[in-house]
Amino acid sequence: MTEESNNPYDICTWRPASECEGCSIAGQLKCRFNWGDLLHFMAMFFAFAIPAVIGVIRGGYGWYLLGWAAFLMIFFQLWEIRILCSHCPYYAEKGRTLHCIANYGSFKAWKYHPEPISKAETIQLIIGFIILGGYPFPFLLLGGQFAWALVAAWGLFLFFWTLRKYTCSQCVNFSCFLNAVPQQVVDEYLARNPVMREAWEASGWQAGGER
Repeated sequence: MTEESNNPYDICTWRPASECEGCSIAGQLKCRFNWGDLLHFMAMFFAFAIPAVIGVIRGGYGWYLLGWAAFLMIFFQLWEIRILCSHCPYYAEKGRTLHCIANYGSFKAWKYHPEPISKAETIQLIIGFIILGGYPFPFLLLGGQFAWALVAAWGLFLFFWTLRKYTCSQCVNFSCFLNAVPQQVVDEYLARNPVMREAWEASGWQAGGER
């Protein structure tokens, strides 16, 4: 690939769409950016975040939302984007802005990592998700906003349930602990992407094995 290429790692997600014709796993992965996928992700997250924010403010702890906002900035722009996003084929696009179906617009401060996510990164990701989802609930309860806490909890459940069912089941970031793509689809995608396949093989992955 030339230096000017928008696809320096030759990831099929960033090849011309015409190359998708005849792909054996076409339609089984969210391997192309789609505004509908992004809007669905955002809508489900806001179904949790909006009632949480309303309840915290009504409970008199609105200023503490600044801490949540600061964590969100650090998590999405520095922490999660390294331990999760930098392993994703969407991240392999040349440039400093991430164009994907979840963290669209984030600044790519780190280099692309084609290898699978490590166990240490997975533990960090779980901790990050717990903080992300759990932060507003102590303030909701302290403020006596039990109804809003219930609505926010239901929104958080729906967010992860729909994420797992409709996004993680087709997501190309295969090594995320939430990923639910069938093994044969993972194998086929990696077979089409030599840079990723070599990095995964170096990490111990074998085609046809258990995930």
